[in-house]
Amino acid sequence: MRPRGRRPAGSDTRAEIVAAARTEFAEAGYAAASIRSIARRAEVDPALVHHYFDGKPALFGEVLDFPVNPEVLLRRLHETPREKLGSALVATFLDVWDDGIGRERLRVIFASILSSEEAARPVREFLANEVFGRLAVYSDGTPLPRAEALRAGGYAAAQLLGVALLRYVIGYPSLVEASRAELVAALGPTVQRYLVIEREVTPSDGAASTTQAPGSPRSRRR
Repeated sequence: MRPRGRRPAGSDTRAEIVAAARTEFAEAGYAAASIRSIARRAEVDPALVHHYFDGKPALFGEVLDFPVNPEVLLRRLHETPREKLGSALVATFLDVWDDGIGRERLRVIFASILSSEEAARPVREFLANEVFGRLAVYSDGTPLPRAEALRAGGYAAAQLLGVALLRYVIGYPSLVEASRAELVAALGPTVQRYLVIEREVTPSDGAASTTQAPGSPRSRRR
């Protein structure tokens, strides 16, 4: 029987944190799971989880056996000039998929989320809350309202995940043959329009309007 109380750090602690996180993400979903709830399930102090993992996105990446640390990629994208965000996101996305080991791991993840709602739910919430929804902003850097950010992020996600499915899973010929530079040039401006929203200026007083949701006819994107 395991001794009562929190477990100290040890050779098996990291693996047990990952196992606890896998169960917590599956049962609660990505959004509801927290470092504290994962630590409680693993019977360790939350500080020990932070000792091994740089936040919840990094821990989720470990659970998925993601080929790179999502937190590192997100930090790099957040540091990208807004006018280059679309191209930078497409280039980063392709780099991860074009890596041989990364491609095989992502194919496994793709297959699992297509076949199981239990697997799809935390991935869906992670992409919405930590990736695409967090990247969508107004052109002056002001964050979008949450509902609009999630909608704009969803449009960008549809572009990139559609390319991933066709290029790397189905093997659609023209997308397989396209170079990285061609895909960045073709997709970057579209993703940019989705993620970086230009505020409207009303003719009457020159004030910026934030009432138009992404995708509406009057919204202007760049």
